Amino acid sequence: MSASSLVVGVDVVRVSEVLEALERFGDRYAQRVFTDHEISYCREVSAPASAERFAARFAAKEAAFKALRGTSSDGVSWRSIEVARSPEGWCEIVLHGAAAELAQRAGIAELTLSMSHERDYAMASVIGRREHGGTTAEREPHVRSTAKLAGRGDRAQTH
Repeated sequence: MSASSLVVGVDVVRVSEVLEALERFGDRYAQRVFTDHEISYCREVSAPASAERFAARFAAKEAAFKALRGTSSDGVSWRSIEVARSPEGWCEIVLHGAAAELAQRAGIAELTLSMSHERDYAMASVIGRREHGGTTAEREPHVRSTAKLAGRGDRAQTH
């Protein structure tokens, strides 16, 4: 049997700063930071709601990176951490490439996301469950990634 511990990442973003970046750099900024699915979802509504959606997803990416205990040398890009929204309305973190590899190396077995936004602030918290010891099978990540889908953590209704 393996032991586990929790890791937490939290981030708060000013919606006005994200809106300013979108206005100043447009698609160049959006394509650098967000996946095509995230961009499509955020642009389903007009400003300021669109900027709130982008800001919440930016905060979620930062919170996930903090929960993964990443460093600048890990090669994790903004787009390798994605916020995927289900038809039912809840969101989850989907890891691609270097972010999925980092989760595997760190023994992160589960990630749970909660996001919120109100006027000029968006926030996100990500809680990860890290497995310690045990067999390789016991340490397989239960986070959704493009490399493997082994299971899913809890989900909260989000925007």
